[in-house]
Amino acid sequence: IQCRTLRPPIRPPTVQPCGFSRKQRSVINIISWISLVGLAVSTAALIVVLSVYNGIGDLTQSLFDVFDPEVMITPAEGKSFRLDEVCFADLSRLEGVRQAVPIVEENAWVTYRNHEAIVTLRGVGEGYAAQTGLTLLYEGVYSLDNAAILGAEIWDRLGVSLLGNIPMGIHIPKRTSALGTTMEEAFNNGYLYPGANFYIQQDIDNKYVVADIDFVRALLDYAPDECSAVALSTDGSVSLKRLRSAIAALPVGTEIVVRDRFEQQPLYYKVFRSERLAIILILALIVLISTLNLVASLSLLILDKRQDIVLLKSMGMTTHDVRKTFFTEGLMICATGVVAGLLLGFVVCFLQQQFGIIQMGNGGFLVSAFPVAMRLADFLLTTVVVMLISAGAVTFTVRRAKWEQPG
Repeated sequence: IQCRTLRPPIRPPTVQPCGFSRKQRSVINIISWISLVGLAVSTAALIVVLSVYNGIGDLTQSLFDVFDPEVMITPAEGKSFRLDEVCFADLSRLEGVRQAVPIVEENAWVTYRNHEAIVTLRGVGEGYAAQTGLTLLYEGVYSLDNAAILGAEIWDRLGVSLLGNIPMGIHIPKRTSALGTTMEEAFNNGYLYPGANFYIQQDIDNKYVVADIDFVRALLDYAPDECSAVALSTDGSVSLKRLRSAIAALPVGTEIVVRDRFEQQPLYYKVFRSERLAIILILALIVLISTLNLVASLSLLILDKRQDIVLLKSMGMTTHDVRKTFFTEGLMICATGVVAGLLLGFVVCFLQQQFGIIQMGNGGFLVSAFPVAMRLADFLLTTVVVMLISAGAVTFTVRRAKWEQPG
């Protein structure tokens, strides 16, 4: 009897797969989705913030439009000029000009009962209210017949009431005589009833009092055809650039300056543009931070595919081709996130426009909900900014990756 020793069957060795396990691959997918969502959210934030800022800017500009004319012509030197010196009749007949109205403006001292204020007195001719929309008053009725229209803050500062029948004194220093010792000697004095007030914008409400131009001319000792500026309203048929050229071609007898509504409020619009640029830069920084997830996911993906990269390079693919492949994949992730963000931002802004979901609070605001104004330029700008930042992050990741065969 022969005895044989039984041996266990030989099993093939267990081969561990190279690269990442399934769990590790799921982590890569999660990080990729996080990077895509981060780009989409930051893109949508850019669209929403810029659209809200546009809405606030349009609202503020509409308030200025109530008081400022479309075009203002002022002397380059001095405070006044004669109407014939600026060819007033020819200005009214220029192509695109609907109406020309003279304006006289000067600082004045206003007294009412025991209150007083330093204001800018603007004397306007017939048609000024139709040019600007100043007839939209907060209290009272528009009338310059022996009456004045005050800014709301001046109205409150003087303690004016529509129920009172007390005139207010308007005093302007005399130009043609030396400083006297009494009010009559030192000032030209006039009296008007406060007939109405306007509530437009703080810088205007605490500064201006509007009165009849002949009344202000008398206080300033101006000639009947002398004025401080000429306000023009247009019919929209010609551009401002073309209108400027037409005005410059007139044989005016004095140097003049032509200003549009933006140039009449230069400080506000400079601040507005600066704030807008600062918001774009801050949000671009947020986009840059969100691309860090894209860098992480793309780096892990490159590590996961190193065996496949070696196989592709053995088949003839160059390092440049490999880099191009991963660069294209990174840009596809970026493009998907940007498109999703643009759509999300558009939907949010559209819902805010239609339904006013986000309210401004219970304060005395001019509008109940945050105003929104979408611009095609903002969508294009956002796309360019996000894609450039993302492309830079993808390029940095792909170029710094090591493509050699692992040992």
